[in-house]
Amino acid sequence: MARVAVVGVGAIGGVLAALLETMGRHEITLCTRRALEELIVTTPEAVVRVKARNLTDPKQAEGAQAEAVDWVLVATKTYDAGGAGAWLRVLAANGAAVAVVQNGVEHRERFAPYVQAERIVPVVIDCPVERQPDGTVAQRGAARMKVEEGRLGREFAALFMGSKAEIELTEDFKTAAWRKLCINAPGALNALTMKPAGVLRDEAMGRLALEMVRECVAVGRAEGARLDDSVGQQVLDGYRAQPRDSINSMLADRMAGRPMEIDARNGVIVRLGEKHGIATPLNRMAAAVLEQGEGNRK
Repeated sequence: MARVAVVGVGAIGGVLAALLETMGRHEITLCTRRALEELIVTTPEAVVRVKARNLTDPKQAEGAQAEAVDWVLVATKTYDAGGAGAWLRVLAANGAAVAVVQNGVEHRERFAPYVQAERIVPVVIDCPVERQPDGTVAQRGAARMKVEEGRLGREFAALFMGSKAEIELTEDFKTAAWRKLCINAPGALNALTMKPAGVLRDEAMGRLALEMVRECVAVGRAEGARLDDSVGQQVLDGYRAQPRDSINSMLADRMAGRPMEIDARNGVIVRLGEKHGIATPLNRMAAAVLEQGEGNRK
C-alpha cells in the first residue's frame, strides 16, 4: 500500500487515479483547484468511481492534520509548473518521490525549482482519453507509459502492478520523450484547423504533418535522441488509424477556450532548434499562430 497524491485531475490525472483505484490497495489524494463531487472514469473495461480525499489548496496539506504521502504524480498541464510546484513544496517536503507525467522533453528542468532532481521520475504516457463536459473522463484505449529506468522508476511501476497500465522501463528516456514529442507536434494542426484526427487523412495535411515531425526528429537527434527516418510515417499512420472524431488535448483545450501546451509541444522544438542551428519553420508557424490566437482571447 502507498499513499499517493495526484496533482492535476484532468484527463490524464483521472486515468492515473482510476488505475490506482482499481487495485484497491492505495490511499489516494486528489489535488485540484475546485472541489470534486466525484471522479468517474469510463475505461474500456469498466466504469471506475475513484474513492479519494480531495484537497483544493496546498495549505490543506500542511500541518499535523494531513498525513505525508509516499508519491506525488504530477499530471497538470506543462504551463502550470508553478501551480504544481506549490503542491510539491508541501506534499514532497518529507522526501516523497515525484513522477512527472507530462508532455514535452523537459520534465526535470520544469520542476527543478520545487524538488531535488534525484527525486523526480520523468514519465511519458500514451493514452487516448478525453475529459467530458460533465466532468467525467472517457478513456478510449490502453494507458501505456514509459518510465526512466532506476530504483524510483521501478517503484513507480510497482504502484500500478496488477492494473491495466502497460509500463515499460527504459534506460534511454531521452529517446522515448522525443518520440512522444514527434507524435504531439503535428497535433497542432488539429488545433489550427479546429478539426479532429480525421483531418490528417487529407494528403496535403498529411504532408504538413510529416514535415513537422521531420523538424522534430532533426532537433531530437541533435539533443541526443535516437530517431530514425521512419518516425514521421509511423506518426502519420498512427493519426490515420484513430477514429475520425478523436480529439487530442491541444484541440480540446482550444475548443474549450483553455490555454494550450504550445511551448511544450511545438515551441520547444523551435527553441532547441535555434540552439543547434536547425530551421523549424512549420513548428515555428504553428506556435506563433496558436499563441496569437490565445492572445486574442485575453
